[in-house]
Amino acid sequence: MRTAGRFAACTFVAALMAASALAQQPQRVRGMIESADGSTLVIKPAEGPDVTVKLTDGVQVFAVVPATLADVKIGDFIGAGAMPQPDGSQKAIQVMIFAESQRGLGEGFRPWDRPGSTMTNGTVDATVTRVDGQVLTVKYKDGAQNVVVGPDAVIRAYVVGAKSELKSGANIAIVRADKMPDGTLQTGRVNVGRNGVAP
Repeated sequence: MRTAGRFAACTFVAALMAASALAQQPQRVRGMIESADGSTLVIKPAEGPDVTVKLTDGVQVFAVVPATLADVKIGDFIGAGAMPQPDGSQKAIQVMIFAESQRGLGEGFRPWDRPGSTMTNGTVDATVTRVDGQVLTVKYKDGAQNVVVGPDAVIRAYVVGAKSELKSGANIAIVRADKMPDGTLQTGRVNVGRNGVAP
């Protein structure tokens, strides 16, 4: 009985630790700024209640602007969200051209946030025109992927922005926000849309 009791207690503690770790996982935030007061933003997401986000000192702001395939050059560091194809290539859903100061961010190949999709962050090493679209060879430290960019792919670029762009009505996206003891979120980087772009 003692062994069973100890096992139950250990299981309970392990569950609490797992729940605590899960609660501390960085969160993503996407929506519109309802209000901005100094370093505190109140965000209205597409679903759910408003979210309060506190900005760290020296917060990095990157504006997201429209771009075209012609803006993607060899040597650029990009992120390509895509769907795997039978030939082993990745068909792009979205391509993001990173600012030079973001080079190396999230480099590698991994699952993306849509079912069955992938994300490739790396440097454009080559580009070839095919019938089904432009093929970008994207290299990262452990390998490379061929990304097919068709006419339906959404292409955006990051440019260095300013904190003054974080104002009421602006569309923003935060990739990583940490939950604070008071229930608010805190982040050191915000992506903000320009020219009607929703990042």
